[in-house]
Order: sequence, then structure tokens, then C-alpha cells
Amino acid sequence: MQENGIYRLGLILYKTGMKRIYSEIIEEHLHSNRQMIFIAGPRQVGKTTVARLVQGERGCYVNWDNLADRKILLKGPDAMATRCGLSLLREESVLIVFDEIHKYAKWKSFLKGFFDIYGDQCKILVTGSARLDVYKKGGDSLLGRYFLYRMHPQSVAEIFEPVLLETEIRKPGSIPQDKLDTLLQYSGFPEPYLANNRRFYNRWQRMRLDLLFREELRDLTRIQEVGQVQVLAKILQYQASQSVNYSNLANEINVSVDTVCRWIATLESLYYCFSVRPWFRNIPKSLRKQPKIFLWDWSGIKNDGARHENFVASHLLKAVHWWTDIGLGEYHLYYLRDKEKREVDFLVTRDDIPWFLVEVKTSGKQSLNKNLFYFQKKTGAQHAFQVAFDLEFIEQDCFSVKKPVIVPATTFLSQLV
Repeated sequence: MQENGIYRLGLILYKTGMKRIYSEIIEEHLHSNRQMIFIAGPRQVGKTTVARLVQGERGCYVNWDNLADRKILLKGPDAMATRCGLSLLREESVLIVFDEIHKYAKWKSFLKGFFDIYGDQCKILVTGSARLDVYKKGGDSLLGRYFLYRMHPQSVAEIFEPVLLETEIRKPGSIPQDKLDTLLQYSGFPEPYLANNRRFYNRWQRMRLDLLFREELRDLTRIQEVGQVQVLAKILQYQASQSVNYSNLANEINVSVDTVCRWIATLESLYYCFSVRPWFRNIPKSLRKQPKIFLWDWSGIKNDGARHENFVASHLLKAVHWWTDIGLGEYHLYYLRDKEKREVDFLVTRDDIPWFLVEVKTSGKQSLNKNLFYFQKKTGAQHAFQVAFDLEFIEQDCFSVKKPVIVPATTFLSQLV
């Protein structure tokens, strides 16, 4: 039944022309590299669909949730090699897709052994809805044997031009207003975005969260207090884009601060939320400890201002992950705040050097935030943008401007990934 759902979604994507940039990076990797490909990301973001569409008729699909596949996996690499026909003479290498294999306690040991023995006879693609570099439950390291690519929901730039670029910043391009509204309202996850229907979205959202808490949380962690974790997740939804106060959260759900920290880290590893930490280098009296929390699915945030900020945060995180994963450098996302209560929403660094600042506003009528000038001077960032959501698209490269400037959200986001 799961495979039918995969093919159904794949057919929808094909018919609607909804391409993903991840298909191109997988194809390029298969052509140029011997390492395994790890594709990690939230549930239902399209990992399996992209993997199966790239695989086509040339490979072997193995799913840990399939009992027959699980039995063969437990027998070891040789049994899996037989299952995938690696002994047969072929014109091209077999592409083997291992789906959700991280649920197997010894998955790293299995992959290491399989790759070391059969890596020259096949290509290996591994997908997972939990961080594939987190759940190490024994076994040898896979260092040097894989490249990790982190898959994100659809974004403005990917809708505009879903092609692989070798540069960081692309030319600006507009998407129709209705597509931007759909992204904001129903998220960038493929099925609710394509359905563009409130009743479907409500059912999809309920199903996704139930799978997250009742299956992933249960299968991959030892946490027993699932109900309390759900309460924490709901609180984080209402506090999205705000700084985390661990003590207040601990009091609200009646657990220790250490437990709250551990549960938030777990929710991050399951791609429910992500944290953005403060940048403090060269910032006098900077805050250093309190992160801001954002959701991978911004559509559940009710407040417009918080949703817009989360929307931009998600786009920036996707960009820094993409630029890092394809090898352009080391990119990270931070925010800025000092004890004088000066704040800028985001700072993107390139190889640990501040690159550009971003302040998010719902209205373009608001004057330029003076903190952009202050923090640009303190950090030495090349650019400082105040992104406004009610301004119409302008076909102008905002990265050609060095001083702080107000830019339409669609212009700025279309230049990312």
C-alpha cells in the first residue's frame, strides 16, 4: 500500500511538472562519485518519491518497513546482494535504494559491510525521515563512505526554477501570487501544496503528526511520555520564532529543564523543529545561549508575523544546507541580539564569516530597522535586507546592493534555493 502511495504521488508530480532540484543533484552524484548518497528530511517531504523516480527501472528498492525486505536485511550483505542481483552481468551499475533503514539498530554496520564488499558493483542511495547522522546505535563509522543531502519542502526559488545551479545566488524570478499564498497556507510539502485544499490539508496534517509522535518517536527513542512531548510540540508551535526559555517550558509541562532540552533535541532530530542560535563574535554584550525555535512546517503557525518569519527562516535554512551539501563551502544560520535589546532576525555566514543580514517584516511601509545598520557595521556583513511580504516582486538583484535596503519577499526568496 505504501508503494502505491509513492507511485501515485510520483505520477502527480510528473503530470503537474513539479520537479525537485534534488533529482538533479542525485543524478550528478551517481555520475561523478562512488560514495553512498544519504537523503534525510522530514516525513512526506518527497525523499522516497524522488529516489524511486531517479531509480526508474535500473535498480532495487529495499524498505525496512516491508517484512520481506527486513528479513533479507537481517541476514546480512550477501543475502541482500543476491536479492538485488549483483551477480548478474549488467550494462550499468545497479542503483539500490534503502528506505527507512535507520530504524534497524545495526544499520550503520550493515551499510559499512555492504559498501565495502559490493560498493564497486552498485550505487547506493539511503533515505530516512530521521537524521541519518544522529541515531548511531553501535557499529563502525561510515566516515568517507557517504555524502549527506538534506531535503526540504518546496520553496519560492524551487517553484520558480527547479534546476541545479553551481552558484549561491540566482537571478530573481517571480512566481504567481496564488502559489505564494498556497506555500504560506499549506506548506511546501508536496501533497498538501499540490492539493491546495483545506479539508485535505487538515487530514494530512493530522496523519503526519500522528505518524511523527506515535511511530517515529516510539520506534527511534526511549521516550515513554509521548503525550507530554506532544504538549511541548504544541507549545513550540505557538512560540515559533521566539527565544526558548527552558525553565518556563519545564514548568509548563512539569518536567526538568534537562528533560525539556533533551526532548527539543529529539524533536529537532525528527525534523519537527529547528533551532537558530545567536551569533556573538564581535558583538558587545551579545546573548550567547538562548536559541530561537522554528518549525519545518510553517503552515500551522497562526500569527502572520511569526509565520512570515518562520517562512523566511525555512528558506534560509534550506539555502545554507544546500550550499553546504553540494560543496560550495560551510554555511550557517544565526540571529543577532544583545543585552541592549537590539536584534536582527537572521545572519547567514559563509565559512564562518558574516555574509548577509535579514530582518523580516509583514509590511513594506515600516521604516528600515536601524539595527540593520548597527549590526552590519559590527559584523562586517556584505548585505543587509529588510524583507517585506506586502511588496510586489521587483526584477532586481538585491545582492547587488551593499547598504541596508527594503526588498520584496518574493524577490529575495527567489534568489535563494
